[in-house]
Amino acid sequence: MMSRVEPKKPSVCTSGPLKQEIISKSLSALSGIVKSCYGPSGRLKYIHNGIGGKVCITSQSSALLDGCSASHPVLKVLIASVCTHVSRFSDCGLFAAILCCNLIENFQRTALTPRTVIKISKHLLSLCTNYFKSEECDCRVAVDFGNSKALLSLVCTVLTSKPACMLTIKETDYISALLLKTFLSTVPDEMGTNISLGKSIIVPVEGPRVTDSALFPGLLIEMPVFELGRHLPVKRLSPGTIQVALFSVSLCGELPDTGQGMVVVQSDVSPERAMLDQLILLGQQIVKDQVGILVCQKVIHPSLKQYLKGHCVMVVDRVGAAAMEPLRQMTGAEPIVSLHAVSSSCYGALKDAVCVKYASKQFLQLIPNNTLVWSLVLCNRNETTLDELKRACQTAEHVLRLTLKQPLALLGGGCTETHLAFYIRHKAIDVSSSILEDLSCSRAEYQIVADSFCRSLESVARCLEHDGGEILTDTSKGHFWSVPSGTALDSGVSDFVLHCGCGLYQKQQHLNWTFLGSQYNTVRPQDCCGDNSRNSSDQLVLDCFASKCSGLQVAVETCHLIMDLSYIIEDKN
Repeated sequence: MMSRVEPKKPSVCTSGPLKQEIISKSLSALSGIVKSCYGPSGRLKYIHNGIGGKVCITSQSSALLDGCSASHPVLKVLIASVCTHVSRFSDCGLFAAILCCNLIENFQRTALTPRTVIKISKHLLSLCTNYFKSEECDCRVAVDFGNSKALLSLVCTVLTSKPACMLTIKETDYISALLLKTFLSTVPDEMGTNISLGKSIIVPVEGPRVTDSALFPGLLIEMPVFELGRHLPVKRLSPGTIQVALFSVSLCGELPDTGQGMVVVQSDVSPERAMLDQLILLGQQIVKDQVGILVCQKVIHPSLKQYLKGHCVMVVDRVGAAAMEPLRQMTGAEPIVSLHAVSSSCYGALKDAVCVKYASKQFLQLIPNNTLVWSLVLCNRNETTLDELKRACQTAEHVLRLTLKQPLALLGGGCTETHLAFYIRHKAIDVSSSILEDLSCSRAEYQIVADSFCRSLESVARCLEHDGGEILTDTSKGHFWSVPSGTALDSGVSDFVLHCGCGLYQKQQHLNWTFLGSQYNTVRPQDCCGDNSRNSSDQLVLDCFASKCSGLQVAVETCHLIMDLSYIIEDKN
């Protein structure tokens, strides 16, 4: 009996998507989620699939946005843009999401057309990026790789902004120093055009204290205790050299996938036996070439394993694709992709292979002759905090790599956002007639968009306060100052503020404060530099320059894309 065939439904076309109540509520909900997660005191989110699966407790954008299932196309565009930014830069994902939501909300409140808003805000974005790139930028800090202070501040800022890691101050300092040591160990000493950074691999171990985390040269591969006992010691080519063969092809003995093709086999031939014979021939060549360790990305046939072990060759299989590049880099071996005759030029070398016991786990440590690959054993109390700490450490390592490429940082703790709003307001007052003519807008329209832009930046900084405290900004430097909740400000602000959000400036009696977002007369930002209020302490709150610049650009351009939407066409079939 034939099943009933339903006629195809026509696509649904929606005009003016941003004017719909459902998208306003959805954007407001997303905005509330990301804002509540922002900063060191951000609230954690419990992410769980409705049909079961692993539970995730986090405030990090990478895990948070991956766990959000959006149904509306506008939200999908926003989340996809931020996720793409995070995949490239790791950091500042929440910043980009919050700013984008703020911009959409504030621009919608204006009576201006989207075309006018987009043109003016593009100009404001260029002012921001040009200011960041200029030597006059007062929220930019040069990072000296000959001094660890700024580098430690960058790492520490990443870790302290992830409260689900549940780190104490002592643990944060310990992991920050360990991460920085790990990263610097992967930076080669020599200079040249073909020099590349090494690799650091995080090996998570649940249970031990955070301060039990440690750094090991080479690669750690988890193996059962009985396996390690049968493998060691390893056959050596010379006292300090173990020859290594690296296979990316499966050695399980199965026929390769032929796709849609056919394999013709004679009636008296067993394909399985022929494949096993080929594997044994390969094993004989491995033994003849005095290979000490054979590492395979996939599975190795038990018979081949037994043959190689009988000839004192260590066999390690199922290492996975992620371990292949570090193995290639540390051994100099080229991954072998065929079962046929193997060239000896494909082999690599190791200095040693030893057994390492960590908590309840046993590892095989492959120690290279060079120092390009390092394994960081990362410990935490339970699975949830360990997963969050691993994500935070991966972000911090990526931030250091980006900073090595572009040795700059931006002031954190909300100070870059408030100072940038301070700067844009100053520039908006003196906007020239030629710029207004190029933008085809009036001075009033420009001021409206600039004010909305600045309020959006200030709103991001305001999200750092989750406990009801007051947010202030000084009228001379434009930095972020926080006052604890329940403070009576009638007696004077200077009695309650200690330092600005980034820690660069300490309180002064002659500073004038105002509530963040209120109207005040601005002065030229550069006129207030060079005073004696700068904090001499080592610890600053710093954000990655490349990540923050990209986050700002992604937020503004995604806002433009969403505001420019006139129709949404959806296929409902």
